Amino acid sequence: MAGGLIMAVSLGVGNGLGPVLADVTGTGGFTARLIAAALVTVVAVPCVLRLSHPRTVGFGSPGASLRAFLTGVGVTATGAALVLGTGTAMGLLVWQQLDLVTLVGFLVTNAAVAFLLEALPEETTLRGYAWTSLRGRFGPVLAVLGTTAVFMLVPGASTLVTAGIARLAGDDPGHIGIAPEGQHPVDYLILLTIFSLTLIAARAALGHAPLWAAIGTHLAVLTTNRIMLQGEDRDTGVTVEQASGDAVLLVPLYLVVVTIAFLACRRVTRRHTPGEE
Repeated sequence: MAGGLIMAVSLGVGNGLGPVLADVTGTGGFTARLIAAALVTVVAVPCVLRLSHPRTVGFGSPGASLRAFLTGVGVTATGAALVLGTGTAMGLLVWQQLDLVTLVGFLVTNAAVAFLLEALPEETTLRGYAWTSLRGRFGPVLAVLGTTAVFMLVPGASTLVTAGIARLAGDDPGHIGIAPEGQHPVDYLILLTIFSLTLIAARAALGHAPLWAAIGTHLAVLTTNRIMLQGEDRDTGVTVEQASGDAVLLVPLYLVVVTIAFLACRRVTRRHTPGEE
């Protein structure tokens, strides 16, 4: 619960105080989003590192961290490409209007914001601190269930913090709820559950700097989903038309594929690392 509380407060501070600081400094666009994202990381990560050692939550040496991060990105991108590619061949997805320059710009700016706003702080607080603490106390099954339950509570709790800060600043409190505005709560929570299992599988897959595998996975999933589901709205440089309502099922399907791949990776890692759990 401490890990979830830290993340909810951090996300609320970033989303609530970020726009205020952007107005004060006269910034907008990417810079404004980066300010909000940086606030989340600045609040969340130091709090966790005061409660636990970096290696305990899953950080490691620079070399091991880079390898784990690239593993997370690579496994996730491969799984997504296989499933979305199959969906495209079946006619569920139609890719249009590719603008390579705009796409590269999106990948860079999205990676910076998503890394600081979500991937790094969420993995540090939840799959790092919360999952590690629960696993050491109660074992793997309850750790998975507990971390997933807390993960599902964080978005809604963060909207309460955001609203409170916005009111204090004299701003519009915005949307309050367990799911983002416009999304069906049940559908959102189901997807969040599958996403949590994928991230835990990534966190448990490697023996060295394993948290970075989850961070890489988190970043790759956010990037893939935004291109596929929100390409035009987010100015990704790619327009993806969903030719069928079933196309949305490709997202949980590729997450399941990625989860299976990480579980297989964990078996290989344990076989080559005696005593590694």
